[in-house]
Amino acid sequence: MSFPSQRPRRLRRTPAVRRLVRETHAVPSQLVLPAFVREGISEPVAISSMPGVRQHTIDSLRRAAVEAAEAGVGGIMLFGVPAVRDAVGSGADDPEGILNVAAAALAAEVGDALVVQTDLCLDEFTDHGHCGVLTAGGAVDNDATLERYAAMGVAQARAGSALLGLSGMMDGQVEAVREALDAEGFIDTIVLAYSAKYAGAFYGPFREAVDSQLKGDRRTYQMDPGNAREGLREALLDVEEGADIVMVKPALPYLDVLADVRAAVDVPVWAYQVSGEYAMVEAASANGWIDRRGAIEESLLAIRRAGADAILTYWAVEAARWLTSGR
Repeated sequence: MSFPSQRPRRLRRTPAVRRLVRETHAVPSQLVLPAFVREGISEPVAISSMPGVRQHTIDSLRRAAVEAAEAGVGGIMLFGVPAVRDAVGSGADDPEGILNVAAAALAAEVGDALVVQTDLCLDEFTDHGHCGVLTAGGAVDNDATLERYAAMGVAQARAGSALLGLSGMMDGQVEAVREALDAEGFIDTIVLAYSAKYAGAFYGPFREAVDSQLKGDRRTYQMDPGNAREGLREALLDVEEGADIVMVKPALPYLDVLADVRAAVDVPVWAYQVSGEYAMVEAASANGWIDRRGAIEESLLAIRRAGADAILTYWAVEAARWLTSGR
């Protein structure tokens, strides 16, 4: 006799059946590759805390972008590492600044095959490492920072970036950048708001990757890890200001926030699988403690299952190939 309780097991019986009835899938076009480009180097530089990830030259970045496009990856998010920094991040909106030069190079190289995206934040470009302009007392000046963000947004759009990733967590940043873009005729440039970006312990390897000058922390403007409702509130505010896409960052520690945001907004929701998440899996697998591919695939599925329409991940190219080959 067959009982209803046996139905779930019948649907798990073979790999083919499991594939057929799987509720959540990931495809290469849902993956975005974060990439670092550094001014003043002649060869790529390995990032010790992120095995397999490098600071690129313009030429090696072009090759990486072509590789990503060929793998079917949906986009590439660029982070610049300048040779010179100052208090207001002058290199961020300089047409000859490393991030804008890189965006122009990739727009010319792969612009029709890959969505070229740029990080819009001052932290890589300031000599103090904060995401905004500082007051004389050392606090981040929100409104002065918005002026810099507006200038950055126009510079990045002019360079050829199709999507701007507003990651600084300043109040009003979406409205300020959207208005500046529209005023300059860049009405088609997409605004991605890092709406729920938490101040936590998972960013350490990234700070090596961008040679961060930060002393102290960013807890006065990034979110407290204990606050879930606030993450949803921030996302709703950004949508109201005109965000085309909203982001939750990091991904795995905040799947509850991701699910709440997905249920509440009618724009695409993305998640960033950050450097610390990457480094933990790589370190554990290098020690033989976990199955590397299994952990990567499971983590991507978990992020998709929680509601992410796309995922920024340093494994984007490798995972895309797995997804395409089916092996």
